[in-house]
Amino acid sequence: MEQEKTAGVGEGAGRRRFLAVAATGAAAAGLGALAGCANVGAKGSGQGSEQGTGPEGTTGGRPAAAARGFDVKAENARPGNADWHVTKAGPARAIEGFADKVSVLPGESFGLRVSTTAPRFTVSAYRMGWYGGARARLVWRSQALTGVRQPEHTVDSETRMVRTHWARTATVDTKDWPEGCYLLRLDAQGGEGQRFVPLTVRSAATAGRTVVVNAVATWQAYNRWGGYGSYDGPNGGYATRSLAVTFDRPYEYDDGAGLFLVYEAPLIALAERLGIPLAYATTTDVARDKRLLEGAAAVLSLGHDEYWSPEQRAHFTAARDAGTNIAVLGANCCFRRIRLEASDLGPDRTVVCYKSSYEQDPGFRRGHPATVDFRSPPAADPESSLLGVIYDGYPVDAPYVVTNPGHWLFEGTGVKAGDGFAHLVGVEYDKVNTGFPTPRPIEILAHSPVVCEGRPSHQDTAYYTVASGAAVFATGTMRWVEALDATGDGRSGANHGLDARAGALTTRVTENLLRLFAAGPAGRTHPAQDNVKAVYGHS
Repeated sequence: MEQEKTAGVGEGAGRRRFLAVAATGAAAAGLGALAGCANVGAKGSGQGSEQGTGPEGTTGGRPAAAARGFDVKAENARPGNADWHVTKAGPARAIEGFADKVSVLPGESFGLRVSTTAPRFTVSAYRMGWYGGARARLVWRSQALTGVRQPEHTVDSETRMVRTHWARTATVDTKDWPEGCYLLRLDAQGGEGQRFVPLTVRSAATAGRTVVVNAVATWQAYNRWGGYGSYDGPNGGYATRSLAVTFDRPYEYDDGAGLFLVYEAPLIALAERLGIPLAYATTTDVARDKRLLEGAAAVLSLGHDEYWSPEQRAHFTAARDAGTNIAVLGANCCFRRIRLEASDLGPDRTVVCYKSSYEQDPGFRRGHPATVDFRSPPAADPESSLLGVIYDGYPVDAPYVVTNPGHWLFEGTGVKAGDGFAHLVGVEYDKVNTGFPTPRPIEILAHSPVVCEGRPSHQDTAYYTVASGAAVFATGTMRWVEALDATGDGRSGANHGLDARAGALTTRVTENLLRLFAAGPAGRTHPAQDNVKAVYGHS
């Protein structure tokens, strides 16, 4: 769209680089400062099977409960391990790896494919949560495994997709791993390097629970491991971007953690501290299983959840229309339409997004939907029909301005109309724009002036309700989850200069949101009061 271009949203490298700096900078600035067993069979490279141990020298751990019975409070009452961070990343290729499954059910196994210059390495599986502020618990650690330097990657000539052809280094059994979000830390022998590998131990069912959805398709789109991502190639040009990207490679950002640490981990810590019933999934799981969200109390889209398949969107929409609340805790959500395809290692491990070159896509020629922005033709379907808000621009850095302080979401914050919170609007933002399909009634809670590349506009936080009783909340800013960790006066530059006031505001609002959304269809007790005309002067 022309608005997208004039807003600086363009398809090129600048946007990707800005977000990369945002992610790595926030993590390096101290994300997690509030801190923040099973068996392995090592196969390949001539290795035999090896036995892992629990963190306290015992074999195994507490059995994971079934999805309907998983006790978040009991899990987070267990001792945490604050030493989960990567502290010695080492040289670029000292050690790195990826899992050959994005998610597994408790008790399923997966393969690790690791490349290292070290002769031996270990794997430590940390379940991410609250744990009294430690933010992680060591669930399992391997014995020393034989290291190998894997072959160099290749680049597909048609799609510029980076491919690896790495052998499986170890097979990991998740028996006794509780469901949740994990970072596996690879430690090269002799302190030569450390890297993360993310993994979700997903829930088999979500009824009655609040579903945390890891935005793995977006993590992968921004991944430039091997020199290529969905925004550019080695020369920084849009024309050299990958038209498809694969999970069959490590993540470049945040020492292998992708976008998880900045855009998701703070929210997971907060939700687990509250002890509300949670379930866990990834965007690819939601796309694959149309029944996964059945009966869920709420579903959470986290800080940066841009790349959606039509199937994922349909399943979110069906959940809303059946009474499941939706919280969008970021901005630029559900913006790119993608297609999931298989890789050499399994189904749904390739993210296809041709963007403006969609006519070249063989899948489009075979009749699949065009992998362009949802709001763009052909078959335009703006994201606002689900989210209530619509993406309006990038980049911005502006105060967040409260306009509806009496709303129940602001209860306990002490805010007044006009109160501002520096830097909380950024780097991308959404607004209510009734020129696009917009569910009504919709209530605007914050209406923040912004200037995006010279264009005056506004950011909106919004809340709407539908006939099923479900409520949908959208923060309208990408920095919401990051702000949950903000402390101090902001002068250090950590978390984009967000301060303790922003941290306290976002924490209390998110607590109010999670507690009410976990109780069932929020619109039945807290229907939206439409105020678009009062805010914008037109309906």
